Amino acid sequence: MSTQLTTPVNRQTVEALSRSKGEPDWLAALRIKGAEQAEALEWPKPEKIRIDRWELTALGAHKQQAPLQSAEELPESLKELSGTAPSGLVIQRNSSSVFRFLTPELQEKGVIFTDLETAARDHADLVQKYLFQAVKQDENKLTALHSAVWNGGVFLYVPKNTEVELPLQGLFYSDDAEASFAPHILIVADNNSRVTYVDNVASAYSQEQQALTKQSIVEVFVNPGAHVRVATVNHMADNIIDLTIRRAIIENDARIEWVIGDLHDGHIYSSTHSVLKGNGSTSDAKVISIGKNAQQMSLTTEALHIGRSSESHMVTRAVMKDSAKAIINGITKIEKGATKANGVQTEKVLMLSPKARGDANPILLIDEDDVKAGHAASVGQVNPDQVYYLMSRGISKKDAERLIINGFLAPVVSEIPIEAVREQLQRLLERKLEG
Repeated sequence: MSTQLTTPVNRQTVEALSRSKGEPDWLAALRIKGAEQAEALEWPKPEKIRIDRWELTALGAHKQQAPLQSAEELPESLKELSGTAPSGLVIQRNSSSVFRFLTPELQEKGVIFTDLETAARDHADLVQKYLFQAVKQDENKLTALHSAVWNGGVFLYVPKNTEVELPLQGLFYSDDAEASFAPHILIVADNNSRVTYVDNVASAYSQEQQALTKQSIVEVFVNPGAHVRVATVNHMADNIIDLTIRRAIIENDARIEWVIGDLHDGHIYSSTHSVLKGNGSTSDAKVISIGKNAQQMSLTTEALHIGRSSESHMVTRAVMKDSAKAIINGITKIEKGATKANGVQTEKVLMLSPKARGDANPILLIDEDDVKAGHAASVGQVNPDQVYYLMSRGISKKDAERLIINGFLAPVVSEIPIEAVREQLQRLLERKLEG
């Protein structure tokens, strides 16, 4: 089955797609509303990068994929990404989910881990309560379009007082650039629960492909006392434009941790936003990226402090080579009434070429007096004194530079919670640096 998704997406196309998949009426209505809103809204306008000049209309066609019986049926290049003995795994190929697994032990505890399309049918009340509540449909053209055409995705629900000890994993991959690719991830951690979710977003093409725009939204709801860790590694081919919005709502004494590896080869628009709504809420975000060739990247990390005694930490490290361009924004916003809040951010860019460009923009917006806030930003090249020191110890110049770069990125790489994914991230770093 193939349903073409043109832009602007229209009511008839979206309604036909929803009906063909047997979706509930409330979801069909949500998609139709998104299609109608998209006609009047504009694309996001990040600082200093005109993403509206990218090929954002290359949405592809919805193509249903045959299910997999096991992760062993994955292409060889992707098998290692499925991890080892995971407690849960959801795989999406192009436009649809093809595999899902959750251990019986977690099922007995009431944990739900499946693709979002299945969850919208089987757990409608729960999904409808949270879907597009952290990221609103009508924020801009991207969010409206995504609400109309999203596919596959992940739904994760952890009940009260439940701890999921081993990470749950998602794997999203494109091997057909003519197929739409728009996963939506929805995570709900109920009171005093604990969970780690890790995903990989990849491509598996045998040859050069046409342009494709991949849209993705991640919504995380961290209820009082809960602790959620979200780690993701994006590494697709340069024909794909990656548009990703991540947002978490953190309640009283709850915590979100973001670990993001934006190692995609194409253009990137990435926005990661923590809303510290509750008193004593905390957010820790670590972002790593490498740009090469003529790649353009807009990377924004934001923490909005609403609750009292809330705390946020943000670290972004980027390495730029060739003629790549990165605009890196760190935004700490402390609202009136968020007394005793503490927001700290650091953005560092290492440039390996005179044609590369990296702008680090720390932004503090403070509307309350009794708070702490700080920032640090730096943009520069590999320190020649460090290279000279290592060379004086018998290390070649190339190896010395590699060691310095690895040390520069290590604070983020070391935070990946699954060893197999951490090792894979290190390989991807080496590939982009060498390539």
